[in-house]
Amino acid sequence: MMRGADIVVRSLIAEQAELIFGYPGGAIMPVYDALYDYHEQIKHVLTRHEQGAIHAAQGYARVSGKVGVCLATSGPGATNLITGLADALIDSTPLVCITGQVAAHLLGTDAFQETDVVGMSMPGTKWNIQVQKVEDIAPAIAKGFYIARSGRPGPVLIDITKNAQVDFGAFNYVPCLGFRSYKTHIPIEKTAIQEAAELINSAERPYVVFGQGVVLGKAEAELKFFLDKSGIPAACTLLGSGALPQEHPNYVGKLGMHGNYAPNLLTNQCDVLIAVGMRFDDRVTGDLKRYAKQAKVIHLELDPAEVNKNVRAHVAVIGDCRESLSMLTEAIENKSYPEWMGKFRDLEEMERSSVVQHDITPTKVGLTMGEVVHQINQYKADDAVLVTDVGQHQMIAWRYFNYKKPRTQITSGGLGTMGFALPAALGAQMFDYSRQVICIAGDGGIQMTIQELGTIMQTKAPVKIVLLNNNYLGMVRQWQQLFFDKRYSFTELDNPDFVKLAEAYGIKSQKVSERGDLQEAVEDMMIHDGPFFLEVVVEKEDNVFPMIATGCSVEEVRLS
Repeated sequence: MMRGADIVVRSLIAEQAELIFGYPGGAIMPVYDALYDYHEQIKHVLTRHEQGAIHAAQGYARVSGKVGVCLATSGPGATNLITGLADALIDSTPLVCITGQVAAHLLGTDAFQETDVVGMSMPGTKWNIQVQKVEDIAPAIAKGFYIARSGRPGPVLIDITKNAQVDFGAFNYVPCLGFRSYKTHIPIEKTAIQEAAELINSAERPYVVFGQGVVLGKAEAELKFFLDKSGIPAACTLLGSGALPQEHPNYVGKLGMHGNYAPNLLTNQCDVLIAVGMRFDDRVTGDLKRYAKQAKVIHLELDPAEVNKNVRAHVAVIGDCRESLSMLTEAIENKSYPEWMGKFRDLEEMERSSVVQHDITPTKVGLTMGEVVHQINQYKADDAVLVTDVGQHQMIAWRYFNYKKPRTQITSGGLGTMGFALPAALGAQMFDYSRQVICIAGDGGIQMTIQELGTIMQTKAPVKIVLLNNNYLGMVRQWQQLFFDKRYSFTELDNPDFVKLAEAYGIKSQKVSERGDLQEAVEDMMIHDGPFFLEVVVEKEDNVFPMIATGCSVEEVRLS
């Protein structure tokens, strides 16, 4: 027999949770009291805000492949998790979030710090539940971990009333291995594999587009084998980066609004489009009415809800892409497409001369974001993790960071959450202190969660923070320049002295505004033993190209 709070902690230990991010408060205090006795078995990181806690748990989950765990109290503590829950749901990140709640007899009375977090979080979670009795705690946590990590991963919220935490009950933890109506494995239909293989074998201009599903399904090797045999050019989505080494001969670049020129333009020239573990997000497709209408679409996808949601599939292969890719590789012919691949390379050269050259070796007096990322590439390890916030810097970093390994790209993809990067980088770093974790943020986004510098100070997590400062909300300003006649309405920022701010948190810092100082500053940062904050002042009106404007077709991608 033990308190419900102890059952919570013992259940987390049973699920091999090694790290919790959280912030204490009245309704979750019994759990924090229990943690005091288990500090050698499970580590807790005190963040400076609950949003920081859930983003840190996301970063930990994304880099490790494990379930991220966070704790928060009731009321504002719980509501501060909502953004992170929505972010994790759309980006398929496995989380178990445990919130405290007022005692059961106070529910519905507008008690102090009472909110209906179960009702609020329902659209933003894979599953949620409120536990009001001590005997229901362990089964709820077991089910929560199973749901979070199985099938298409996602966030779970478990709201536990205070009486359940302080009451005594028997602890007998039984891991959840499944339950009725929830299927995590869908047998792949051999007829679908055969139909897909026939389309691929008869294609003249086949094209593979792959997303994060390849990483989540641990299908990186299977994707490589498929491309080696098929000879088909392949491009990745934002969250699919790292699933295939960029040096692979079939890799042709990145898809999307600020992806590469050739992958976007030639989408509307392929005759067979093979989508693997991606959901045809609007940032990838542009105008759906003009997206790949000439192509036969083959969709390899675990989640049936994503098939035919945005783009109609001529052949749908439902199931684990690790399994379906392996089956498809056996069924296809060994081929190559030199003429078709040559089109990608020609357009790639066009982009290199008109865009890449400007970004990496600019003629402008001021520093560009691209040359900063290019300089970081010279010092990073092959398994270095890039964590980005949301905005211009995110797209530039994605374009120029040299991804070599899976799970090295961490960003807020579907929700586009400003403030994501700093706490997510902390979470990623705490999974492995020996690994390089590079956080790239803009001056707008970083100020949304900048208090997490305090958590970095306390944990001594050796995160390398690169602030690309243009004194603007850069992505909004770019749109205002291009589509609103340069009416820069409330996008210019008066910023603090970031170096002094970082130094106040005990973090070694440096500011660079001259090109001649950049290389040495990056080198100093990368070899520093501990956290480092590097502010780089970049061009105010530097834009990100290529670009597909909202409402345009992928073939209307512009280079300037």
